Amino acid sequence: MKIALAQLNYHIGNFDLNTDHIIRHISLAREKGADLVVFAELAVCGYPPRDFLDYSQFLTHCEAAAQKIAKHCTDMACIIGLPIKNEVVKGKDLYNAAYFIENGAVKAVVKKALLPTYDVFDEYRYFEPFNEFQCIDFKGKRIALTICEDLWNINDNPLYVSCPMDELIKQSPDVMINIAASPFNYRHDEDRIQVLSGNAKNYKLPLFYVNQVGAQTEIIFDGGSLVFDEEGALKAEMKYFEEDLQVFDLDEIQNVKNKYPLLERASDISQIHDGLILGIRDYFRKSGFTKAVLGLSGGIDSAVVCALACRALGAENVMAVLMPSKYSSDHSVKDALDLVKNIGCQHEIIEIKAAAAAFDGMMANAFGGLPFNLTEENIQARCRGIVVMAMSNKFGYILLNTSNKSECAVGYGTLYGDMCGAIGVIGDVYKTQVFELARYLNKDGEIIPENTIVKPPSAELRPDQKDSDSLPEYDILDQVLFRHIEQQQDSNQIIAAGFDEALVKRILKMVNAAEFKRYQTPPILRVSPKAFGMGRRMPIVGKYMD
Repeated sequence: MKIALAQLNYHIGNFDLNTDHIIRHISLAREKGADLVVFAELAVCGYPPRDFLDYSQFLTHCEAAAQKIAKHCTDMACIIGLPIKNEVVKGKDLYNAAYFIENGAVKAVVKKALLPTYDVFDEYRYFEPFNEFQCIDFKGKRIALTICEDLWNINDNPLYVSCPMDELIKQSPDVMINIAASPFNYRHDEDRIQVLSGNAKNYKLPLFYVNQVGAQTEIIFDGGSLVFDEEGALKAEMKYFEEDLQVFDLDEIQNVKNKYPLLERASDISQIHDGLILGIRDYFRKSGFTKAVLGLSGGIDSAVVCALACRALGAENVMAVLMPSKYSSDHSVKDALDLVKNIGCQHEIIEIKAAAAAFDGMMANAFGGLPFNLTEENIQARCRGIVVMAMSNKFGYILLNTSNKSECAVGYGTLYGDMCGAIGVIGDVYKTQVFELARYLNKDGEIIPENTIVKPPSAELRPDQKDSDSLPEYDILDQVLFRHIEQQQDSNQIIAAGFDEALVKRILKMVNAAEFKRYQTPPILRVSPKAFGMGRRMPIVGKYMD
């Protein structure tokens, strides 16, 4: 039996696009000699549909799309994912399901049993977990079909009380197929391989796994669909961050060594780069936007975001706005202009000195002669926010936010100023990783000016300002933040690891105090195991770790 894995980029709620895309790939799989073509979890509607699932018409469109797909699958079989109604009154109203379609009709329905409700996942909000399991017979083979999380309960600390494959294996299947919507983070590819390999080895069955690719607002899917033999050996690995369709012979997976080439493991920073490019591109394409604007300061954060945007959208579609203040150094302006020259994007220079001075004069009586402080710094940042939003409104540009994760974590940014934007490009990338990204962008020639990389980071909102005046050095800060955010360590654990007690408590207090700011920031492209946003939910007024 020849099995095609179709790793596609879906658009949530765009039924015409998704359906046509699936039908085209059924035809392509047929041309390549496939007997069965497998699509991803909730492929028909896109993942995650979230509260679209509350609308009955959305479900009607899902079923209509599935029936249209079935009409084009007459001389082969396909597997598609979609939400379906739960006809039982008790329990949630929907199932996360898969249709097995053969000869133009739905021959079997599989429903997801293990529903992830953690981090970015919220499936139990919508779906009822299923508890009956049945294999599917096709072309003399018996298929154990599961949906994403159904294979992830194989570890030393099981999250769920049941395991679908423990039931399906009793029916003597010949092959496992798993359809997934597995979000990207730069540490997830190796975990995914380990878990899926463990399933194949544990149940002594070959495993075909298909993931989707593409970005849905902040969540990025990296593809990387996989095939394992019954010993758990990885036999094939599909492209990352790209659509792909490949056909595999089940017998060859079992009997032929190294027929399908494996990919070299990409570095973390390479994956982050590719994920961000895909995230930017899909945010614009799926939202119907084409042109971006951002503030370009001469610093490393805005330089990296500008370079990424140019790679994702084309330099001709990126407007960089230089907004020097009276505290901006001549070298910062030169560094920004050098970047513009290197990448060829559009640019404007709009000074904010007059605007900031006007606000100072306007507020002078109200401030009653109080000395210059953070207030005047924030006024400058908000003047810049007004300028880039004016460019956005006038020309239809979409504003890219350039705040990094270190800044977001400790609140080192100005609400309605440098924290504004439609999408946060590097808000899940620590400052130390931003430096790595800059070096990666320069690997084939200078894109980011060298002075931008080596000079001390500064907001340039007061004379001779440096980030280190307000923050610990980023090398230390990022280590503490990673332990606290990604690894969920408390202050005692971090201090026990050798970090200074006063410093740790200061950092964690800043993280806690900045929660109100993060609630008002744009969605942030998720590239780490724990990003700010829907995957990390903290109370604004909580006192824990204060």
